[in-house]
Amino acid sequence: MRIVVLAGGIGGARFLRGLKKAAPDADVTVIGNTGDDIHLFGLKVCPDLDTVMYTLGGGIDEERGWGRAEETFQVKAELAAYGVGPEWFGLGDRDFATHIVRTQMLGAGYPLSAVTEALCARWKPGVRLLPMSDDRVETHVAVDVDGERKAVHFQEYWVKMRASVDAQAIVPVGADQAKPAPGVLEAIAASDVILFPPSNPVVSIGTILAVPGIREAIAEAGVPVVGLSPIVGDAPVRGMADKVLAAIGVESTAAAVALHYGSGLLDGWLVDTVDAGAVPEVESAGIRSRAIPLMMTDVDATAAMAREALALAEEVRA
Repeated sequence: MRIVVLAGGIGGARFLRGLKKAAPDADVTVIGNTGDDIHLFGLKVCPDLDTVMYTLGGGIDEERGWGRAEETFQVKAELAAYGVGPEWFGLGDRDFATHIVRTQMLGAGYPLSAVTEALCARWKPGVRLLPMSDDRVETHVAVDVDGERKAVHFQEYWVKMRASVDAQAIVPVGADQAKPAPGVLEAIAASDVILFPPSNPVVSIGTILAVPGIREAIAEAGVPVVGLSPIVGDAPVRGMADKVLAAIGVESTAAAVALHYGSGLLDGWLVDTVDAGAVPEVESAGIRSRAIPLMMTDVDATAAMAREALALAEEVRA
C-alpha cells in the first residue's frame, strides 16, 4: 500500500508514528509543511520537517514534542550574552548541528529536497520525507498591536506572542509562486490512499495545499482522501488552531474544518466520539464520516486511529 500523508509538526509526526505501527509494510511518503521555516542566526531552520525526522528517527524530546532529546542550550545562552537574539526561539545545541548542515548544503547549491534526503540518511525515519516545495515559503500573520496592523512571521506569532492577539489574516508568503518539490506530484499520483492527519488545517496542511498543483493533484488522484479532525469538543487538541481558523472565518468545530476542506478534496473524515453529533452534518456535505477516539495518548491509541482512517478509506473505495 502506498500512502501519502500531508504533515505539519507535532500532531503530524505523532500520527505518523502510529501509522507506521498500524501499517508496517506500507510505503509511506510524507509531504512536509515548510511554511513554518525561518532563518535564525544565519541558519535555515525547518521546524516541521525536523519534528517528523526526529520523531520517527528516535531523537525527539518526547515531553515537548519538538527539538532533540537530552538537549542543552549553551550556544543559545552564549548568543544571548552577546545580545544576539531572538531569545524566544529555543534552538538547542544538538539541534544547531542539523541547521548548520542544512544551511551549508543549501549554500552549496543543493535544493531543500536533496538536503532533507541527506539528513534523513542519518535518522532513518522509515518514510520518504519530502518538503512541499524547494522554493522559499514563509507563513506570516497579520495582527493588530497598539492600534497598528503589522505582519509577523508565524513563528513569532505562535512562539513569542503565544497567539495572544487575534490573527487578522494568514498569508503563506511565496506559496503562489512556489512549485511542488521533486517527487511530490508523482507520489500523489501513484498513491493508494491520501491522509490528512490531525495537523493544523490552516498553517500546516493549508499551507501545503496553497502550493499550486498540490491541491489539484490530490483532487484528481482518484484515490480515497481521509482526514482526522484536529478539533475535539470544539477546541484544538494541541496548540492554538482556533486562532488561525478564526482568521479565515472557519469555526473551531470538527464539522466546520471538514467543510473547509470540502467534498472536492475529502472523501472521509474522522471525528472524536464527543463530536459524534457532527457526523450527519459532514455526511450531508458528501463526505463519509465516523466517530472514533481521536486522542493520541500513546502509540497504540494513535495506531488505532490510523487503522480506522485506512478502514474508512477502504469503505470509500468500495
